[in-house]
Amino acid sequence: MTRDDAAEAAALEAERPRLLGLGYRLLGTVPDAEDAVQEGYARWFRMPPAERAAIENPGAWLMRVTSRICLDLLGSARARRETYVGEWLPEPLPTADVARFAVRAADDPLDRAMLDESVSTALLVVLEALSPAERVAFVMHEVFAVPFAEIAEALGRTPEACRRLASTARRRVREGRAGTVSRERHDEVVRAFVAAAGSGRFEALVALLDPEVVLVADGGGLVSAARRPVLGPDHVARYVAGILARRGPLLEWAVHESADGLVLAFGVYGEVDSVASVEVRAGRISQVWIMRNPEKLRRWNLGPRGAE
Repeated sequence: MTRDDAAEAAALEAERPRLLGLGYRLLGTVPDAEDAVQEGYARWFRMPPAERAAIENPGAWLMRVTSRICLDLLGSARARRETYVGEWLPEPLPTADVARFAVRAADDPLDRAMLDESVSTALLVVLEALSPAERVAFVMHEVFAVPFAEIAEALGRTPEACRRLASTARRRVREGRAGTVSRERHDEVVRAFVAAAGSGRFEALVALLDPEVVLVADGGGLVSAARRPVLGPDHVARYVAGILARRGPLLEWAVHESADGLVLAFGVYGEVDSVASVEVRAGRISQVWIMRNPEKLRRWNLGPRGAE
């Protein structure tokens, strides 16, 4: 490898975190993001050297190509999920991985909060309701600040059409996140939830839940999990209590910082087998998401995770 080849390879590799961040926000799982990014690199290296040399900004080229790959995957995702056992949820990221999937370094606290929010389960669930084109336009423009002219190349539409897609997606995201509380208030409620669940105080647990609370669990058909959403405070509280009770004295749990604020990770014998995150509106828990699919919890078991 010549010095120029080495420099090109290093410059391309430096784009990988940004591309992985794009893929994860669009597809919702780390393996899918890694596959999309790898295919983008493969397309780059399959081009003749003269064609590669003619591209002024390889990073922008990889961003556009990776987004198109993700767009194709999003188009087929709904059909693939028809065979998914039970409910599907995006893969939750442990704290150590949030920075890996960051768009850029963020020194400003507001910027850091925005970057964390963009990989949160709460936002990714809202993004699932968008059309593939809306999701791509929103993520590329709102999170990565890609100009609409470049988004148009990725989507095969006019810049104005992409602007409208992003605007519609932005409105739907605002509607989907309306009423949620500050991170500080969210974490207060999570601590109260953990205390109530840990003490077995069923009435205290119910009191923390919104009258229309919904719990969604993802087991992927690999472990036991509710196949349909669990509705209402009594049913949700009993489901959570049941998960904890089945493990008895072997249960180990810890509260972790994450993109969703505080989350509860628990399991036995030192291995995380469930991660629970919540959404809080008007001081009560309105949504509970429990990831139990072991394929989406691998990153939680790669090494020690800092508990609060």
